Amino acid sequence: MDIVTGVGVIDKAMLILHAVADSPANLNDLQSATGLPRATAHRLASALVEHGMLRRDADGQFALGHGLVALGQAAAEHFPLADLARPVLEDLRDQTGESVQLFVREGAGDGAQRRCVLSFESTHGLRWIVPQGALLPLDVGSAGRLLSGESHRDGWVQSVGEREAGVASVSAPVTSGDGSVIAAISVSGPIERLSRQPGKRFGEEVVAAAERLSG
Repeated sequence: MDIVTGVGVIDKAMLILHAVADSPANLNDLQSATGLPRATAHRLASALVEHGMLRRDADGQFALGHGLVALGQAAAEHFPLADLARPVLEDLRDQTGESVQLFVREGAGDGAQRRCVLSFESTHGLRWIVPQGALLPLDVGSAGRLLSGESHRDGWVQSVGEREAGVASVSAPVTSGDGSVIAAISVSGPIERLSRQPGKRFGEEVVAAAERLSG
C-alpha cells in the first residue's frame, strides 16, 4: 500500500491491516512487511484487535478481524450498484471470454483514484487479473481516464500498454439518471487477444453492458 494521507497513525494502521490481508502474520512478519518499529507495530496491532479489526488466530498470529465483516456488509448495503452489476459483468465475461471489472472513482482532487469493486477473471490461461478491492491511478488505463472525464464518440475509452505492458482494455461509463458518470465497466486482457484496437474488438459489448446498468 503506497497511500499516504499525512495522518500518521491511520496510515500505519492501514499498513498493519494490509500486511495480514493475504495470510495471518506474527509480530516479526508485521515489522518486516510494514517497516514499522517493533513496539509501534505491536501497539497498533493490539489496538486493532481491541476494535475487532484484527484478531489472534489459534497460533497467536494476527489475522483480519470479524469486525471487518460487519463493516463490509454495511458498505455493500449502502452500495447496491455492485450487486446490480454482478450478473451484467458475468454475462460480459462469458460473452467476451476476457476479464471484466467495475471501477468507481474514490477520493477527490489530486488524491483521487479508482477502486475495483467487482472483478471476474477470464477462463483463459493467459489472462489479466485485477484484484477486487484494488486501488489504481486515474491517469492511466481506460477506466481511469474515463472516470477522469475523457470520452469517445463511440461511447468507450481504450488503452494499450498504459499501466502494464502487454495489456489492453476498453471501458464504458455507467451513468446515473441525470447522466453523471458513477462507474466504469472494463474488459481487459493480453494485447495478443484484444489487439491494439480493443475498442473495435469489444467496444460495442462493453457499451451495451454499461447501458444495461445505467440509470
